[in-house]
Formats: sequence, structure tokens, C-alpha cells
Amino acid sequence: MQLKRMPKKKRLPAGRVALILFLCQMISALEVPLDLVQPPTITQQSPKDYIIDPRENIVIQCEAKGKPPPSFSWTRNGTHFDIDKDPLVTMKPGSGTLTINIMSEGKAETYEGVYQCTARNERGAAISNNIVVRPSRSPLWTKEKLEPITLRNGQSLVLPCRPPLGLPPPIIFWMDNSFQRLPQSERVSQGLNGDLYFSNVLPEDTREDYICYARFNHTQTIQQKQPISVKVISVDELNDTIAANLSDTEFYSAKPNRERPPTFLTPEGNTSNKEELRGNVLSLECIAEGLPTPVIYWIKEDGTLPTNRTFYRNFKKTLQIIQVSEADSGNYQCIAKNALGAIHHTISVTVKAAPYWILAPQNLVLSPGEDGTLICRANGNPKPRISWLSNGVPIEIAPDDPSRKIDGDTIIFSNVQERSSAVYQCNASNEYGYLLANAFVNVLAEPPRILTSANTLYQVIANRPALLDCAFFGSPLPTVEWFKGAKGSALRDDIYVLHENGTLEIPVAQKDSTGTYTCVARNKLGMAKNEVHLEIKDPTRIIKQPEYAVVQRGSTVSFECKVKHDHTLTLTITWLKDNGELPSDGRFTVDKDHLEVADVRDSDGGAYTCVANTTLDMVSASAVLSVVDVPNPPFDLELTDQLDKSVQLSWTPGDDNNSPITEFIIEYEDAMHEAGLWHHQTEVSGMQTTAQLKLSPYVNYSFRVMAVNSLGRSLPSEPSEQYLTKAAEPDTNPTAVEGLGSEPDNLVITWKPLNGFESNGPGLQYKVSWRQKDGDDEWASVVVANVSKYIVSGTPTFVPYLIKVQALNDVGFAPEPAVVMGHSGEDLPMVAPGNVRVNVVNSTLAEVHWDPVPLKSIRGHLQGYRIYYWKAQEGSLKRNRRHIEKKILTFQDSKTHGMLPGLEPFSHYALNVRVVNGKGEGPASPDRVFNTPEGVPSAPSSLKIVNPTLDSLTLEWDPPSRPNGILTEYTLKYQPINSTHELGPLVDLKIPANKTRWTLKNLNFSTRYKFYFYAQTAAGSGSQITEEAVTTVDEGKLAGILPPDVGAGKAMASRQVDIATQGWFIGLMCAVALLILILLIVCFIRRNKGGKYPVKEKEDAHADPEIQPMKEDDGTFGEYSDAEDHKPLKKGSRTPSDRTVKKEDSDDSLVDYGEGVNGQFNEDGSFIGQYSGKKEKEPAEGNESSEAPSPVNAMNSFV
Repeated sequence: MQLKRMPKKKRLPAGRVALILFLCQMISALEVPLDLVQPPTITQQSPKDYIIDPRENIVIQCEAKGKPPPSFSWTRNGTHFDIDKDPLVTMKPGSGTLTINIMSEGKAETYEGVYQCTARNERGAAISNNIVVRPSRSPLWTKEKLEPITLRNGQSLVLPCRPPLGLPPPIIFWMDNSFQRLPQSERVSQGLNGDLYFSNVLPEDTREDYICYARFNHTQTIQQKQPISVKVISVDELNDTIAANLSDTEFYSAKPNRERPPTFLTPEGNTSNKEELRGNVLSLECIAEGLPTPVIYWIKEDGTLPTNRTFYRNFKKTLQIIQVSEADSGNYQCIAKNALGAIHHTISVTVKAAPYWILAPQNLVLSPGEDGTLICRANGNPKPRISWLSNGVPIEIAPDDPSRKIDGDTIIFSNVQERSSAVYQCNASNEYGYLLANAFVNVLAEPPRILTSANTLYQVIANRPALLDCAFFGSPLPTVEWFKGAKGSALRDDIYVLHENGTLEIPVAQKDSTGTYTCVARNKLGMAKNEVHLEIKDPTRIIKQPEYAVVQRGSTVSFECKVKHDHTLTLTITWLKDNGELPSDGRFTVDKDHLEVADVRDSDGGAYTCVANTTLDMVSASAVLSVVDVPNPPFDLELTDQLDKSVQLSWTPGDDNNSPITEFIIEYEDAMHEAGLWHHQTEVSGMQTTAQLKLSPYVNYSFRVMAVNSLGRSLPSEPSEQYLTKAAEPDTNPTAVEGLGSEPDNLVITWKPLNGFESNGPGLQYKVSWRQKDGDDEWASVVVANVSKYIVSGTPTFVPYLIKVQALNDVGFAPEPAVVMGHSGEDLPMVAPGNVRVNVVNSTLAEVHWDPVPLKSIRGHLQGYRIYYWKAQEGSLKRNRRHIEKKILTFQDSKTHGMLPGLEPFSHYALNVRVVNGKGEGPASPDRVFNTPEGVPSAPSSLKIVNPTLDSLTLEWDPPSRPNGILTEYTLKYQPINSTHELGPLVDLKIPANKTRWTLKNLNFSTRYKFYFYAQTAAGSGSQITEEAVTTVDEGKLAGILPPDVGAGKAMASRQVDIATQGWFIGLMCAVALLILILLIVCFIRRNKGGKYPVKEKEDAHADPEIQPMKEDDGTFGEYSDAEDHKPLKKGSRTPSDRTVKKEDSDDSLVDYGEGVNGQFNEDGSFIGQYSGKKEKEPAEGNESSEAPSPVNAMNSFV
């Protein structure tokens, strides 16, 4: 029976290659059920080249299966091996595996040889490979006397290893007596043969313990060669020891340490050959000597080196190509190069091949009368020879079978019968090895059977392939069909893929692929079917991946991994670090989809992976954690190139802690002058590790270095060694040289002294020199100690001087200093400014002019002019003051005019002007007097309405607190407000200025009115004050008054209460009034008896209506409505009980207008004072809101 070909399908995408390989493995693994008769099949055997440990029992494996179970026999070295005759040899029951008990007695060498196992039953015989059994060997080095090696510096050297031949070959390495591996480099390296090569030797190569070790892995033993002693000597040492035996010419004609071009130590000559077997690792080696040390390069002639299979080892001295094939044959060239030249060596590589399978024969299951073929194809270099055996016997001498025909690498079977069953062996061999394969022909007649378990449930992730198994067997080979559902038709291969092994593949499973599938297998002997079930699950997805994090050492970091998965599957989230388990550390906390790492350390850096697993799929996402911190401090500070004024500082950077070092900061300490105090020297790039530093003389330097990265700077390094520079004359002179007199007859010369670092030597002093600028005097000089001031006495007043201060020490003088100009001491000015003139600009501003004083009379540095001005104390304007408060304005430099702001209108002022220098003020100019014109007045201080009647209202007011002139008249405007909040016609009334009371008659009864009231001067109208009031219903009713709307922008009408005209309401109000009168009489009697009247306390606490507090919540005044009712006014009523309107603050100030009557200035010129009125805009022609009169308002009016 041959497997049927898979139906022709479209080209598969690359992503399905792995799937197809898996299915191919399934096809090749199809086997005959063990309950059916079948020839033997070898299932396990020992390797062809079987190296054993001579210290353990020998176990040679041979396992096989078959029906009936096979029996086993062995051959050794081509002849029958009778195990019954050797008491040390036993065969495992039911198996062909041999155990040779050499641990009790016997030697492994006795059983060395070639073994072959045969498994046989009634259907045929299968044979194993030829198993070559050899015991491993780890021989000792032969004893040899190794002479010490002495050679000159720069020579080449090869230390031979020549290990003993072992089985398998040992691994070679070089160590010293302390079992430390010897360091290797481009100059010193170990060859493939184990020898140690020196391209050139150095004195540091001198040692007595160069030891070659051979490690035999199979026996886990290490053998050691005798130590080799090497001594490298210089020319001088060599001259001392052998000069007597050499002439001068001989000695100097071969200098040992001269440079030379490369030559090869291995391989020798210009060309060599190398042969390697296919599939092995090709290793090519070139080691050269020379001075300087040569560098090795590799090329392939007429080709390129394979990119993914080429590796360089041993400092590029070894070229390795893995999985070598015939295409890698060719010429390879190694080139050794140094500064003096280059040489090359060509290695011709030939790749041979032991036999390898192209198509190995497969088992055949045929039914009687069927045809079939066994194919055995192999390749190799040279091409292998194919030979056939039948049941372990060469087919040429095997019993004849009329159903078979041999055609080279193929056996053709026709019309087979049961007697045709046998096991055939194919042997492919050449000089490099052989291949042996067993394949049986089993002739059976069997109806179909399904080997896959019934009702198997398959769960597959959506959009992935689904593979539904239907393993089957039958002879002849059954055909397989698949159906979906109870009544579905056969599934076609245009949507599905039907594989030869019975598997149904759904390339992209969707939700609608869920269901029950039935596979049916048929042949001429019968039919079998099986049902399986498919469920499609949602894929697991990471909807929020962990993110890359950079954190500082010691902080906490958190990674989040949110996963969405099919709810019918169990989800497991695992966190990995660098693809391994998380450290078992309490700092790592996993909480559902979060990973938190506390107190992060350097070792915590790496890749953290969130792995989400279900039973069907797995997804993962990774994020890298970089642990950063400030750098570790530099170390190994060294001073070199030490000169008088420079030194080179070098250092080794500390760990940058994953944040690149951007710069190094260098500081110095002057242990002589400022011990313990570190100063900034310079900074250099983070790529540098040396710096050339400029130095000053006579300083005992120490240096330290700090590294800087993005997180900050490191701790300072340990200080360098100290370096004391030589003394020298000062480089610089004192700075900040000044000459200023403290008295009219002296000159005080000051300067900023040099610090110890700048002194450049011992004995620091200063040479102070001076002379008059405009005179012909010589320089006067004095040398003073290390101070910062010198006073020259007896100088004229305020005369310019030329000054210079020069530093000197015990070595010499500093460079010539710069000359600066100073002045001797100042005195008070002698002359007052003249021709003072005042120009009044407006009622609050005046401009002042004056003539400058002569410069000589200033007797100092002119700082400016100062104006003193004040209000003159005349009869009508005289204020109750203890003294006149003057204001001061200073005008800088040489200005001869200035403005006086903030004056009060209609006032009498006086002023004078003085000149100012560094010493103080000069005499005052004669006082100049001026008057400011009138201004507009402030609002009237108060406005209240008294004696309301049915048709009249009386207004009383207080004049403006700041009239700002002579009042000419008052203007009163008023208008009614009806019940619909509409404003009536506006009435304009002029009132004489000497009035403080006015009665309006002929008003409408029970009507609300809005009043606007302001004063006027010749300069214009002032700010207005507003009020509202209601006329009474009749003579027994009182009008309610609303609080003033101080400075309101527009009048708002309020509702008119019609209930006040009703008779019953009037009667009720009379009864209330009578009751209040009775209560007042009772309270009066109690008060006379000494009882404390509770409302009196509140009246005492709120005696001054001007300071009544306003409620914070609704803006109403917090006072009581009447003597009996202790409740506050109804919300919205803002009229005090005495109906007096007060200004809360001032709209005019010195800053805004520069005017006002009651304002005053403190001695420091600040303005004090407060106004009682507040400006208000003109009444608006429109709706205005106001409250209707209420009983409570009426009670307030009555009281």
C-alpha cells in the first residue's frame, strides 16, 4: 500500500511552512497498528561510533517492535556472537539490548569490536547499523625534560603542547600553577593544534609555569604537561651575559627588538590544502609573527564568505564556516599585515561528503494483488554505492520472489501475495561512511479503521488554522471524506485542505467554523467513520503593553499589562525578566496585570516580559527597564607633564549608571592659602579622560574630578597628589580701585585685595600712588601691607585725583596698574537755586522751573534738585495740625524743571528748591506761593428723607466733605416708579448752596420715588448720591425707605404694593402701631427700674450708623428693625434705621486725580483720609428695580 498523493493546492504562504513540515512528519510516521501482523522495525540502537567509559558496564542498545514480537541475535566482527557462552554478557528480556558486566571482572578492551543486531519474526528480519564499540582513552604525557627557554625581547616563540592521543581527542588549554588561564591576545594565542604562539615576546611574558592541560571529557580527567620556563631579556641583559662570546659586529647586526614584517608561524609555505566533510565545521588557521604584531584578514578567491555561517575566532586568526557544503570548496586566502609589510597564504579547501539521504525507503503496506515500489536514493562525494539486502541477507543470495524486480536504487513489486512480506535493507556507502535503512513490505487485507479517538474536542483560536485528525488504517488504502453537520455534503478542497494522512485542515478558522465534523474511511473491505467537534475561541490580546521605563536607582517603577481573552478559557499572566523567572525578592510585587519593582537596583535593569497564556494561545509583550543614576566618581587620578604653569591631569571614569557622562568638572584646592576649600578649575567633555590645566604660581594644588550626566553630578573623586608651583611676581593688580573722600579734607583710596591664590608668592604688599588730575605734581606713593584702604589727609575739597594701586611680593612687582580717577571729600552746597517759577497746570498739577546753581558751588557730585512743597496755613484753610507736613520730590542729575502731581484743588501752596550732592542738601531758595483753581465737589456726605406724608417728602443732607471750591448750588432730580417697574418723567430742581433741607410737595400718595442729588461749583457738577422713598397711604401711614444706592450705574424699578391701599390692611397697621407703643412704654418702665434693655445693647454696639457692618451673605446692614423687634432688616432692605446714606469709600485719591479737601499727607508723603460720599452716574431713562413697601419697612420708618 502506497500513500496517496495530496490533492493539488494553491501555493502556500510562507507562514504555513512549519505546518506543512509537521504534517509531513505525521505522514512519515503512519504505522501499522500493533495488533496486526507486521515485520520487525528497529526502534532504538546505539550510535555507529560508540565510545564507552571503561570504568562502567557496557550497554549496547537494540530495541524493535513487530507482530509477533521479534527475537534478537548479534554478530561481532562479522561472526555470530553467542551471548550464552559469555557469563558477563546478558540480554534484556523482550529486547535485544546487551549488558556486558565489566565492573565485576573483565576489561573493556576485550569487548572492543563491531557489533550488529538482528530482530526477526515470521514476516522478516531487520538489522541495526554496524556499531563500533571502543573504550575511551586518556593517556598520560610521556616523560620529557623541558629546558628553560631564554630569548630576546621582540622575538617570536612557539610553545609546543603535543598532547597524547586520546579517544576522543582531548580539549587543550594553557594555565599556570594557580590554575588561572593565561591571558591571550592578538600577540599571544593558542593554535588549533594546542601550541601557544607568540608573535613577539615582551619582558612581561617571563614566567616559569607555562603549562599545557588536556581535558578528556568522556572520562572527566585532566592531564598536565611539565611546566615550561620562559625568560625574556633585554639587549642590555643579553650583552652582560653573552657579549664575551660575540663580536661587536655579530651583536649589533641583529638587533632583537627591531621592527620586522610578518611571517607565518603556521601554516608553512605559501599554499596548503584542507579537506572537510559536508555538514561539519570548516576551521582554517593562520598565525603570524612580526613586530609590531600583525593583523590577520581573510578573503575567498572568486567568491564571498557566507554571511550567516562565517565566524572569526582567536582574534581573527581562525576562520570558521559552519554547516559546510560542497559550494564552500575553493581557495581561501589569509593576509597578515603590519606597518612594515604584508604576506598572504592560500588554503585550497575541498569539501567531501559521506552519504546522505535524498529519499530513504519507506514501509509499504499492500493488499494482495497490489503493486508498489521501494526507493533508496542517496548522494555523497564521491557518489555512494547502493546495495540491497532482504531480511539481512544480500539480495543476490536471498530467496527468490517473483513479485519483485530490482532496478538500481528501486525495487518494484507487482501482484504481491502474503509470502512477499519481508524487511529490505538499503545500504549507501562511500569511503567516508555509510547509511543503512530498513523498510518492510507487509501484505495485509484489512477493512478501514479510524485510529483517532471518537468525539475528540478541538479548540482553536479564531483566524488560525484548524487541524482535525482522522488517523486511519486499512489495506487496501482507504479513501477519506469529511462532512460537517448531520446532513452536510462532503467537504471540498477548494475551501478545505484534505491531507493524505486523513487530516482536515481549515486554513483560517472563523466563528462559523464551529460544529461537528465526521470523517469517513472506505475501501473494498468496508467503511469506518468518526465524529470530532470544533470550537473557535477569541484570540488573547494585550490591549495595553508595558512601556519602556527609565528610573533612578532607589525609586519605584510599575509595568502594566492589560489583557483581553476568551472568557471560556483560563488566563494566566506571568512576568519574566530577561526571559527568566523574576528574582525571588520581596521588592517585586505582581498584582493582577501590574508588576511593581520597589527600591530599584542596578541589577534590576533589563527586559521585562508579560506573558499571557491560555490553553490555546500565548501572547507576550516586553519593555526595557533602564536603571540610571548619577555617575560613580572617577578614580585613579594622575598628574603628568608637571610644568611651572601647567600640568596634565588624567583619570579613569566611574560607571555611568546607564546615563552617558556628558562632562567632567575639575576642581582644585589650595592647601597653602585656603585648605579645605575647593574651587572650580574647568570642565571638559564627557569623552575626555585627560585635561591640560593652567596653574598659578605659589599654589599647593590638589585636584578632584566629578562626572556629570543627565541626572546630576557624581560624588567627587579622591584628591590627586599635591603639586606645589614655584613663586612668581603677581600677574594681576587689585580691582575695584576707588578714591572717595570721607571728609572735606581727605581722600580715601580703597581696593579689592588679591586673595592668596592670586598673590603668586610670599610677602604680598601694595604700592599706592596718587596725584591731582589737573596739577603738575609728581606721583606720591606709599607701600602698604596686605590691606584694602589708605587715607590721604590734607586734601582740598572735592578735587579730582589720579590713583593707581600696584601689587608686589618678594619676587617682584605686578604689571603697571591702570589709572583711575577719584575725588577728595565733598562739602555741602553753598548756593540755592534761583529764579524759581511756578506754572499751575490744573487744579491738581503744577510745573516748577528753576535756574541751575554754579558747578563750583556744589562742592561735590551733583545728585539732583529737591523740591519741598506744602499747603500754606492761612486763616480759612488752617488745619488742626501740630506742624506743617511737607512733601518732597527729587529730580535726578541736572534737571531744572519738574511736575508736582496730586495737589488739592482750591488750595494755597508754598514751595522751595534745594540742590543735592553726596554730602547733603544746600540752602533753600526763597519760598514761592501759588494757588490751585477750583475743582468739582465730592458727593454730599449724606442724604436722608424725613417726614413723609401723603403728598410730600422732606430731604435732609450734609454738604460734600470735599467741596473743592465754593458751592454754587445743589441739583435734585427725581422720578416716580410705578407698579410695573417703569420710570416716570424726570424732574430737575435747583437748590441754593446754603440749604441743607428741602421739602417736596404735591407728590402722588403711596408712590415710590427715586432721587438723584449732587453739588456744583464753578468747575462743574460733582458725584451724585441716590435715595428711594415712598409717600404714605394717608396721614396715619408711614413711608418705607429703601437704602441708598451709592454710585449706582442705573436706577432699577421695584414693584408697587397695592395691598397698602386696602382698608383692612390700614386697620391692621394701626393695631400693630398701638401694640408697639405699649411695648415701648413697658420697656421704658423696665429700663428706669434698672433692667437692661436688650435692644439697647445692640444700639450701643451700632451707635454710629456710618460703621454699620454689612452682612457677608446678602449685603444688607446688620442692624435691628425697631426697638421691640430684635430681628434684622428684611433681606433686600439696605436703609439704616435713621435713613442716613454714607459713602463707603473714596472715589477720588491723590493717585487718580490729585484732589480732595480732607486728604492729608504723612511725613513720608503718603496720603491719608476718607470720604463719606460715593460718586454715582446720572439717572438712567429706563426700568429700575426696587422693593415695594412692606409692613416691616413701615415699622422701620415709624421708629
